[in-house]
Amino acid sequence: MKRLKQLTIILLLVLLATPLALFGLSVSYLSKINSNNIDTESLEKHSYAHKDGIKNILILGSDARPGENVSRTDSMMILTIDNVNDSIKITSLARDAFVNIPGYGYSKLTHAYAYGKEKLLIDTIESNFEIDLDDVVLINFQSFISIIDAIGGVTVDVTEDEMAEMNKFIPETYKWSENPDKGEMKLITKAGSQKLNGYQALSFARIRKNDSAFGRDNRQRMIVSNLLKEIKNTSKLKYPFLIKAAAPYISTNMSTTKMIKYGIDVLRIGTGSIKQMEFPIVSSEKYSTGGIYGGYGWVLRFEPESIKILKNFIFNDVQFNESNN
Repeated sequence: MKRLKQLTIILLLVLLATPLALFGLSVSYLSKINSNNIDTESLEKHSYAHKDGIKNILILGSDARPGENVSRTDSMMILTIDNVNDSIKITSLARDAFVNIPGYGYSKLTHAYAYGKEKLLIDTIESNFEIDLDDVVLINFQSFISIIDAIGGVTVDVTEDEMAEMNKFIPETYKWSENPDKGEMKLITKAGSQKLNGYQALSFARIRKNDSAFGRDNRQRMIVSNLLKEIKNTSKLKYPFLIKAAAPYISTNMSTTKMIKYGIDVLRIGTGSIKQMEFPIVSSEKYSTGGIYGGYGWVLRFEPESIKILKNFIFNDVQFNESNN
């Protein structure tokens, strides 16, 4: 899973609180999630904004292709489970955000993972955005494909331009699919609303050329939203097997007990209206500037005052409204 952002861990959290009769099977599959190689030192102390009852989970889409070990993270999100305001929030962090990486100086946010893996990326996010993170999840390509295939596909609306771009990626993502029933490779032949399989959906999520990084984020959020609808219409008897499909491709610092607790919280709060924010705030030049800067290439520079808006969203459940800021 490369260009994911929201998908697998939100889906996973929704699936955790399965019916009692299936509980043991679900826990068995959750135990297969890799929890041995995440450096949790940065998560064990609270140095920045933190609030009891609100948990911030960093979700990373690994930029590593099959056979690669260390790479940049192409997708970064903060999933906020807010038991104070009974709210689920997703904050998309732009990979091109211009930040000060501890020990390395200024660069793009996405470079922090390549320099120091999860620990340095966590340190970078916390120190630049002044927010404490509680847990972290790292997801790869195969998780994205496997979950979509396990649920039977996801319906999205594909434009003509998007169709042309995603067909460029499909030959590559088709090779990454480990689904024994994937059959012959299928390109997209028409625009409009249609159900995509796992490798097609990944290709859709990877599109960036037509617009911007946030345009890609919007496509990924579309996949998440529509996939959650598919899950709600799926028999709960199938839930543990969706967990089974994702588990081998996920790494986290969280114990099975904690994941189940988060899953119960998510189901109690509900996923009908997940609140979303993008950071840096690109809708106004007052808060960010995008463009070529020095020798850093194309970056998004953000104003310090925009961090207050970010923290207000995460901790006080106040959504950004440009007319009021």
